[in-house]
Amino acid sequence: MSSSKLLRGTFILAGGVFLSRILGLIYVFPFYQLVGKQGGALYSYGYVPYTLFISIATMGVPLAVSKFVSKYNALGEYAIGRKLFRSGVTLMAITGFLAWLILYMSAPLLAPFVVNDDGYGNSIADVTSVIRAVSFALLLVPMMSLIRGFFQGYESMGPTALSQVIEQLVRIVFLLLGSYIVLRIFGGSLTTAVQVATFAAFVGAVGGLAVLLMYWFKRKTFLDELLKQDRGTIDMSLKDMYKELIAYAAPFAFVGLAMPLYQLIDQFTFNKAMASIGLGAISEDAYGIFNVWAQKLVIIPVTLATSFSLTLIPTITKAYVQGQKKQLRKYLNDTFQVVMFITLPAVIGMALLSEYVYAAFYSYDPLGTEVLRAYAPTAIFFALFSVTAAILQGINKQKFTVISLCIGLLFKLLFNYMFIVSFETVGAILATTIGYALSVGINLWIIQRYTNYRYHFVAKRILFMGILTAIMCAVVWPIVKLIDRFFHYNGSMIQSVAIVAFGGFIGAAVYFYLSERSNLLYMLFGNRFSFLRKKEKKAVS
Repeated sequence: MSSSKLLRGTFILAGGVFLSRILGLIYVFPFYQLVGKQGGALYSYGYVPYTLFISIATMGVPLAVSKFVSKYNALGEYAIGRKLFRSGVTLMAITGFLAWLILYMSAPLLAPFVVNDDGYGNSIADVTSVIRAVSFALLLVPMMSLIRGFFQGYESMGPTALSQVIEQLVRIVFLLLGSYIVLRIFGGSLTTAVQVATFAAFVGAVGGLAVLLMYWFKRKTFLDELLKQDRGTIDMSLKDMYKELIAYAAPFAFVGLAMPLYQLIDQFTFNKAMASIGLGAISEDAYGIFNVWAQKLVIIPVTLATSFSLTLIPTITKAYVQGQKKQLRKYLNDTFQVVMFITLPAVIGMALLSEYVYAAFYSYDPLGTEVLRAYAPTAIFFALFSVTAAILQGINKQKFTVISLCIGLLFKLLFNYMFIVSFETVGAILATTIGYALSVGINLWIIQRYTNYRYHFVAKRILFMGILTAIMCAVVWPIVKLIDRFFHYNGSMIQSVAIVAFGGFIGAAVYFYLSERSNLLYMLFGNRFSFLRKKEKKAVS
């Protein structure tokens, strides 16, 4: 594979993933205006178990199939990849059907663990109906994942990228339009609107699968021609195929389960813990704020940071395999620094302006402000867990990711109820933060042990970034407070948007300027910002 083709494919896939994620964030804000906090909580009750089931049903299939097909294509054994594809589609159809059947049938059993029929908020019947509505997507998504992996194995990233974007677009349009029609035109119930919103996952999957089938029929002639060139020197049974595929898929699958498992623990404990301290009347509103609305905001800097840093993982793998210790150390330094350079100022800035940020995207809410302020720093651990898990895969120590994740989850499971009773909504955030911090700490220790990597240099750089972030906050905070007084801020969305936009611009400008003047920008990103130095030289001359 030529470097230009690799770069093009990487950009296409990364662009599709990024656009899909951005779309997945944007729809939340108008959806909040339609269904509110209670509707958001109900939506989450359906989506969390669905996400868990979809992770189990697909089991890291796209990346695993991609790696498998690519390997045997490189050997000229095209028939093996096609054999896996034919068998895999059937297998994914079966696992998808079984996952749908189990989730659909178990919905009445899961719902009582989430809510009580105590007259507050959503009922057991509401939660059951929403879980069942979203479960239908399980019939299609596993098959779609396998087809995407097959195309990626042929170094074709376009089908995956386009199908992801179309799937997300179709889902969002159906979700927003369906909810609006139910609530505003027909005057239907909130439960019906959320059922429509969760069923949108199935409709979106239909759109994504249609794109993939279009590509399949368009390229089938070319793929059949490759079969004629098959060397036929390897005879591989389906048992051996799936044994190799599972070895590839297991680490990807387990890391993908991290967030759904943490959310599932909250889903089964949060409302009951809040009710035990006399806060049952507001527990669903608090749950919606914490696990849906604030969480969507917190994930934004994580997505940006990991998108930049994960591009370095293939080079880390290569350096480790070839024993290039100096290069490996440099790549690890770059990866950790880029993650923190982006995430640290973003999350601290979000926490600093939490009142205005939450009001800008949703509406003014003191609890929303408190939750976002406490939750924002957790994004640092979300990003570091994702990156350290990928590094462990790169150095072939992925089994330790499973161990670290289990330890973090065990802490969350043991202490979540206790923390909620002691600290209310913030307690659930604290349990998540400590759980992820434990996992990240273990991952960092394993990386150090097996690569002899030392963190002294990165620690000094992160401390320096912390100083720059503190200066940024010292500049932004008084300016925002002055604008607050000038605007006579009363929590309105328009004023909040203006304050966040202006404060964010000032903060980013200050941080960027300080990074450029201290040469941090050039040390991290090389010549990508060399044009700034050229301008400086011209100005001096």
